[in-house]
Amino acid sequence: MREKISLLYLCTGNSCRSQMAEGWTHALKSDEIEVYSAGIETHGLNPNAVKVMAEAGVDITGQKSQHIDEFKDTKIDYVVTVCNHAHETCPWFPADCKVVHVGFDDPPKLSAPDASEEVKLDGFRRVRDEIKTFVETLPRFLAEEK
Repeated sequence: MREKISLLYLCTGNSCRSQMAEGWTHALKSDEIEVYSAGIETHGLNPNAVKVMAEAGVDITGQKSQHIDEFKDTKIDYVVTVCNHAHETCPWFPADCKVVHVGFDDPPKLSAPDASEEVKLDGFRRVRDEIKTFVETLPRFLAEEK
């Protein structure tokens, strides 16, 4: 049996994109990947991310918003940055890891602040589905990035 790879999804606040990616990876790839998520800041779980993941049958309520510093002593094979800001401004990455950037739109920024709840959720759903499509390519995608 092959050893699992360890993967950390990183975004700015660890509230939406990285949380959805962690949830999808748990749901779809837990036999191959030990997954974590973190941010360069912590903003807590976004309730709309929780809601749209639940619609897809993935419960992320047990996950928490974590800071990258919490992983200083964790062996990480890959860091996947899921937003440009984290990719460009992360103060450090775990030693000996491969950093791969796969950017996704920030769901809260996909609609106007005064948009209806349904319009706001549609942005979250689109990004959720894009992240699922990406996770389905793992770990093959990571091997190709070497």
